[in-house]
Amino acid sequence: MESGAGKHWTEEEVKALLSVWSEKNIRKQLHGTLRNKGIFIYIAKRLQELGVCRDWKQCRAKYKNLKYEYRTVKYAHNSGDVTKTMKFFHDLDAILRYEPVTQLAAEENGRCPATETQLNTSPTAESTQ
Repeated sequence: MESGAGKHWTEEEVKALLSVWSEKNIRKQLHGTLRNKGIFIYIAKRLQELGVCRDWKQCRAKYKNLKYEYRTVKYAHNSGDVTKTMKFFHDLDAILRYEPVTQLAAEENGRCPATETQLNTSPTAESTQ
């Protein structure tokens, strides 16, 4: 596998990640899940089927970076600054639009009752993959 930690993601690789990420079952499992290594192992395998050779850590890092950049642009737009933009904003908006803002608190505090009650997945769903 040629992909190192410093190798930049190509546009095609990001599009492949977004296509896997946009699947309903993946979104559902990622939403509000703090221990998500198993999900990203699955995502990395799916990407490999699409010809993208990235390990789970790279997928998780790219996921986090895209999500952070999206939130930054979304916040700027909500504050009236429409000059801030990013390449895959509309794709990410379609994926992340329905996530509650309370997830920020979940990342800071480790738990967020609001997002936990909205999930209807079993805690073993991650370990089965």
